[in-house]
Amino acid sequence: MLAALRTHAKPLDDDLLARHAHALVVLPAGADAEIMATLPQKARLRQALKRRAVKPGELAKSPVAIQTDHGGLCAYVMIDRARPRFEQLATLRKALTSLLEEKPRGIAIGVFGDEALRTALAREAVYVAWLNGVRLPVSRKKPQPRSLERLEVFGVPPSALFEDVAVLARANTLARELTVLPTNTLTPASYRARLRELAVQRGWGIEEYDFERLSQMGAGAFTAVAQGSPERDAAIVHLRYEPRNAPLSVALVGKGICFDTGGHNLKPARYMSGMHEDMNGSAVAVGLLQALAEQGFPLRVDAWLAISRNDISPQAYRQNDVVRALDGTTVEIVHTDAEGRLVLADALTLAVREGPNLVMDFATLTGSMHSALGSRYSGVFASAPPLGQLALEAGDASAERVCLFPMDEDYEEGLESRVADVKQCAEEGEADHILAARFLQRFTKDLPWLHMDLSASSHKGGLGAVGSDVTGFGVAWGVELLRRWLDARPATVTAKLRKGRAAKG
Repeated sequence: MLAALRTHAKPLDDDLLARHAHALVVLPAGADAEIMATLPQKARLRQALKRRAVKPGELAKSPVAIQTDHGGLCAYVMIDRARPRFEQLATLRKALTSLLEEKPRGIAIGVFGDEALRTALAREAVYVAWLNGVRLPVSRKKPQPRSLERLEVFGVPPSALFEDVAVLARANTLARELTVLPTNTLTPASYRARLRELAVQRGWGIEEYDFERLSQMGAGAFTAVAQGSPERDAAIVHLRYEPRNAPLSVALVGKGICFDTGGHNLKPARYMSGMHEDMNGSAVAVGLLQALAEQGFPLRVDAWLAISRNDISPQAYRQNDVVRALDGTTVEIVHTDAEGRLVLADALTLAVREGPNLVMDFATLTGSMHSALGSRYSGVFASAPPLGQLALEAGDASAERVCLFPMDEDYEEGLESRVADVKQCAEEGEADHILAARFLQRFTKDLPWLHMDLSASSHKGGLGAVGSDVTGFGVAWGVELLRRWLDARPATVTAKLRKGRAAKG
């Protein structure tokens, strides 16, 4: 649960600061002498800056924390609104870290500048505090510190709206909470049970295509991966949010491999560690579904979650098998550790049967994307240049940075098979992230489509606004992408979007 929020029009001063053990002061870049003269504990701040040989303007790169007169801790940071939003949020996280390390119950946030700047800075600071104030699940005997309970913001009117910020923070947190669960806790069966609970709580529709049903339907790509698990608890789970008179629909497809051994092409220990997070794409899809529903987007949203494990057993699929996907495509198996594109193929086939206006899939799919980008960006592929441009713009605006990759037709040569319609991947592994995208596009029926390869799903020490290694990357990007996509639709759709937002506000 996110920390409770209260706002106050009165600015944070020495008297108010004395009532709080932990505080954050947020200044606009280039704050003039008049603003600096109004800061709480300004004398101590000047002493700290002088001692460290730091000029006030350098607070934009290196926040400073001081001990206050009453024994509290106050961090000062300067935010340059002209810099990329990623940098702004990362700087705020750095400033908040010194406070959160003391595991406070509450934090006071004081914002300074003109009215518009104060509101903008408050929204960003609260977003970062909400994301990092929540304690993610752990399995320790020692009692864990509670999550941040209270935020008090000074310098903004009580009418300032933070609900859309809270929606994004809750959705990102849900994605991270699911992703960090160990594989013996989040099995396919328990994951499906959790999704049923979420569906009931939030009024979503739910349908589960279990292993037996998928076998009867001919979903041979999915069941090839799932057959290695003796429990037969794998399924493609369909969640639906459907507001009245929604003029458009989007399909979200997520890879939900609860643990990936690599199958018969067994991963070495170094690469198998952390494979409980291989279901992150599905968690991002669930978080995005929740955010869209809570913000009242005038969209029917269908989430298709391909939930399984990739186990090794006598029943597991093997290299050189030929499997038949749900749409009838025959696939030559080249590498059993390329299971993600197989389960996504059948999930995409189910998704496009509904005729959505846009398809988006999320997956921790390829090691080659990590080789290409590291873990600071995620890679995206688009069925058309305008969608690719929207993806890039959404990355900048959401502070979840993406890189657009090509997937020209001549890459298909790497997937040519002599015994089936297509190879699952190429033996050589060159440009595997691109070949994976080409493979997946076969199952989209040429609908407008975006594919995100989540190389930034985990980054040591956190990324951007998020301080945990697991980042929840893709949720904020997806909301921003769909907002821009809807805004490019006819005026009647845009009007319904605005009406939905107003109703939620």
